Amino acid sequence: MAFGSIKNVGIAAINSIVEERNQHGEFENFAAFCERIKDKGVNKKCVESLIKAGSFDDFGKTRATLLASFEGMIDLINNADRKVMENQVSMFDLMADTEEPIETKKYTFVEKEEVEEKELLSFEKEMIGVYISGHPLEKYRELIEKMTNINTLNMLKINQDMEEYGKTVEYRDNQNVKYAGVITKIKKKFTKNNTIMAFVTIEDLYGSVELIVFDSVYHNSQNSLLEENVVLVEGRLSIREDEPVKIVAGSMKDLNSNSTCQEGTTGKINCLSLNITNLSEETKEKLRGAIKFFTGDRANVRLEIMQDENTKPCGAIYMTNPILEQFEEIVGKENVVLK
Repeated sequence: MAFGSIKNVGIAAINSIVEERNQHGEFENFAAFCERIKDKGVNKKCVESLIKAGSFDDFGKTRATLLASFEGMIDLINNADRKVMENQVSMFDLMADTEEPIETKKYTFVEKEEVEEKELLSFEKEMIGVYISGHPLEKYRELIEKMTNINTLNMLKINQDMEEYGKTVEYRDNQNVKYAGVITKIKKKFTKNNTIMAFVTIEDLYGSVELIVFDSVYHNSQNSLLEENVVLVEGRLSIREDEPVKIVAGSMKDLNSNSTCQEGTTGKINCLSLNITNLSEETKEKLRGAIKFFTGDRANVRLEIMQDENTKPCGAIYMTNPILEQFEEIVGKENVVLK
């Protein structure tokens, strides 16, 4: 993997890592990597990004384990006595004659099962800009082909035809289309009437396209407008000279979804329901604070609040397993329902 393509990994850090590897050989394991780059200007953010990008996958530890362990390991190394006596040997030298791995003697890993495939792919997309281990839509290729009538390859052909011939034969302006993909970017904008519209980038198996979502569709599709969400869009083509072809959305919903909260096509939980019927006011206030804290642009899970017999959608939050545990601690596991 080319280090230079990884987010947060600067040129100086790249040069230091490569120089160390060229001079002293391959890194035997993750512990050896951390030990050998301790004075090379490679910070924690850089190491975290390398982990997320899969740079250490060959070392036999899950990315989840390394993410849970690397900060403590680096702190241990940095806090160690760095005064080297003239004839002093390193801890690695002292252990050279033993068969027990270095990391089991010097370091303790926080062993974690690997995160789900969707999160691994999300790491790669965030750090490198592309998916390395696969594509979140690959397993749904057949379903998407059945439900849609246009993809990015078709739209690329439209662009090429317009540039070369000034017209396109197979598709026409304002033609109704169905397109499916994963949302990778949402750019919101206020209109002159003070309503919200959005420019949404959606990626399918072949590339990405920009989607124009006007205020009425935006309002009706808020539950689906989440980054990394897989959606089915019905809309019309916007074909203009000297402009890339776009889709103007008429509707948007989760791919293969028939209700507000149900398991999406990724097989991952996409709705968190919290029952507050029997909670005290103090607990409710604490819950409101947690919801506010975990609400933001990276929201990936819908949220709904249940009270008595009523269920109310409450937007979306960013959720991971540790965050889920915090909500369970606040309201009690018995009041948490995942869908």
